[in-house]
Amino acid sequence: MPFTGSCHCGAIAYTVDEDPPGQAMQCNCSICRRKAPLHHFTTPDRFTLHTPRDVVATYEFNHHVIQHHFCSNCGVAPFAEGRGPNGPMVEINLRCADGLDLDALTVQLYDGASR
Repeated sequence: MPFTGSCHCGAIAYTVDEDPPGQAMQCNCSICRRKAPLHHFTTPDRFTLHTPRDVVATYEFNHHVIQHHFCSNCGVAPFAEGRGPNGPMVEINLRCADGLDLDALTVQLYDGASR
């Protein structure tokens, strides 16, 4: 069953064509310490953006392999795109997913600060 999500103001909205996840990853790298997302990774073919790209602002840093997307209106970052070890990927910030019980997620810690 697909799940949906959006930024705070709703200008950026998406659908992920898979069941809502039961686990998430939390990273301690420099940007994640500041944004505090709960990560879920999927493939681009399972991700549908329902928003024109000109509404989506993008921030890149370090090696420029991940495009951190955020709303130009409310500033919330609901997803990112980039290349993972297995090819193109989309990172979903589960804090932006509709109706997901965040307290029920199993959270895996990732030491991105040491990489």
